[in-house]
Amino acid sequence: MWKKRLSALALTAVMAVSISAPALAAETEAPATREESAALAAQYAAQYGGAVSVQYAVWQDGEITISGHAGVYSKSENRVLLDTDLYGIGSVSKMYVTAAVMQLADQGKIDLDAPVTKYLPDFRMADERYKDITVRMLLNHSSGLMSASHNMLLFADDDRSATENLLETLSTQRLAADPGAYSVYCNTGFTLAELVVEAVSGKTFPEYLHESILVPNGLENTFTPQDEFDASRLVKTYLGEDPRALPQDCLGTVGTGGIYASAADLAAFGGLLCSDGLLTSASLDAMAAPEYSSGIWPDDTDDILSFGLGWDTVSLAPFGYNDIQALAKGGDTQYYHAALVVLPEYNMAAAVLTSGGVSTYNQMAASRMLIDALTEQGVAVDETVPSLPAANPSQSMPAGMLDYSGYYASTLQQFKVDISADGVLTLQSLTVPSSPAQTFYYFDDGSFRDETGTAAMVKPVVEENGETYLWQKAYAFLPGLTVLPTSNYVAQKVEPVQLSEAVQAAWDRWNTTSVLPLNEKYTSQVWLSLGTASAAELPEYIPGYVGAQKIADTNHSQFAVQVPGNAGRDGSDITITERDGHIWMDAQGLLYADASIAQPIYCGAGAYSTVQPDGYARWYTVDSAAGLTIQVEIEGNGGFYVYDAAGSLTASSVVWGDSTVTLPENGISILLCASHVICINCITPQESFFFEAAYFSTGSHPEGKWR
Repeated sequence: MWKKRLSALALTAVMAVSISAPALAAETEAPATREESAALAAQYAAQYGGAVSVQYAVWQDGEITISGHAGVYSKSENRVLLDTDLYGIGSVSKMYVTAAVMQLADQGKIDLDAPVTKYLPDFRMADERYKDITVRMLLNHSSGLMSASHNMLLFADDDRSATENLLETLSTQRLAADPGAYSVYCNTGFTLAELVVEAVSGKTFPEYLHESILVPNGLENTFTPQDEFDASRLVKTYLGEDPRALPQDCLGTVGTGGIYASAADLAAFGGLLCSDGLLTSASLDAMAAPEYSSGIWPDDTDDILSFGLGWDTVSLAPFGYNDIQALAKGGDTQYYHAALVVLPEYNMAAAVLTSGGVSTYNQMAASRMLIDALTEQGVAVDETVPSLPAANPSQSMPAGMLDYSGYYASTLQQFKVDISADGVLTLQSLTVPSSPAQTFYYFDDGSFRDETGTAAMVKPVVEENGETYLWQKAYAFLPGLTVLPTSNYVAQKVEPVQLSEAVQAAWDRWNTTSVLPLNEKYTSQVWLSLGTASAAELPEYIPGYVGAQKIADTNHSQFAVQVPGNAGRDGSDITITERDGHIWMDAQGLLYADASIAQPIYCGAGAYSTVQPDGYARWYTVDSAAGLTIQVEIEGNGGFYVYDAAGSLTASSVVWGDSTVTLPENGISILLCASHVICINCITPQESFFFEAAYFSTGSHPEGKWR
């Protein structure tokens, strides 16, 4: 079935973009000027990431010295792309929340090491450790919070309920780890920091942002979804190769990822983080300190992640190899991608934004632009790709290394590791069983390496918490850009669990059950992503686990890995219940039901339906209505979605403004409405039927049934 399986939902991560190996760019002549070099770097970033458009800017000593763009504003509109057009900057928004917190700290209104409860007395969790979470931990990703992403990603909707309801959402959650134990990328922490700013300042975060950061510093091309601005300035976004533009990309958690900006405005904001105009030198230094090192982390820190306060990395390559501190933050929504790189010592910043693409490539392009700027000033940056640590192949592997065989898990990937007595490590993905196994060979430094011994290595590491992690290390150089180092814990060793027959049977059933979302808002981007999410291969399972969740009993599984960096992010606990003959799943506030909840749609005259009595979405199968062309009229706020048998969205009033659709063979549809009536007139044959629906109904509508 195309619908997303329950087991796959346990692996879902928010705002995560994987990096795939890009095709080599076409060879070009060496650029003659910095302007040409910047344009070429932007072109490479767009090409590697498959972006529709790119915009970039370099800020030096108080002014934009280089700016440009490439690609198209829109695939269908005859409108040129401008340097003043806007892009979503995704998680680079976290730097604005960080700046706001640090401003208030400079004013003596926030103590970074005070508990969050000091500023948010209503903050509660079903885990007493929450009292130990400090403001600093929100900014360095070490709070231990898990995912809270309900109604976070929206289309053309400025609803901030994902932020406003966060405390209620967290009230029933536990922590994944002790606060401060290690840093792992956490969106929820920055949304909580946004609430701290609001509580301390007495203003909404968008108000504070404009009054204290943007307006005083002349940043006139930076906005939030709540602001009044010309939304047509937002460069268009697309779903894959579909030529139809998507609606405005909106995040209900503004400080986590919802800000829009031009590249010039973003680079200028980066410039504010180079000197003490916006913040004190002490605060800027604190943001750039190696916060990641206070908890579990690989000893070798040569990676694209090395957290400061807000910053993804406080030691970006290749600058760090040259004793130049480079600070960087990347951001990815579903459809926009952004990067900001700052060189405080040289008073420089660069920003690269794309519609489509990947933020890591954007970050590398920004680095290329800054390397050129330094070169122009006579500062040479050695870009020699480092080598793996020196080691030699060894035939005498200690017998104890065999103990590292077993299962390893992260949020999105599960592996089986087999180590043979002759020193061969075989790494097999369980998440994608059809992928070929990787083979590594033992070297005398305790690592396992590829056949050449120079391209990549993995090594089991026992950390101070007693857990075993699989450390990976590699270097790559992308033509036209710069070096990309990898040195991180990719997964944690977990022990298989022997379940009772009854519990095993229950989870065997759950794992093969197709489920449908119920409680996302009708404007949520979740509805569009169903088709792409459903295509994943059914994984194999670590005994006693569903993805990174350890099965606790017949109805519960708990997120069970503690991997620093990025591999342990966005965890959630799962609760399974049965209601009215259907399986329901609660993933920390995100509700799903098995696909049998979808009922055949009826096309008789005068038919109507409400959403479910609890206000959740109502799903229908097309069945005998396949081939009928219907016209949909919606009064009030609402929408509908129709999917084909493969799970691809074929029509939607929300996504593409559709009002007429031919129902597909073996398709499935969802009808959602905030209020009032959805009227559906059948064009062929000449019949009509009506649906009355309410989203989060107050009880004023009758229960959903056919009349």
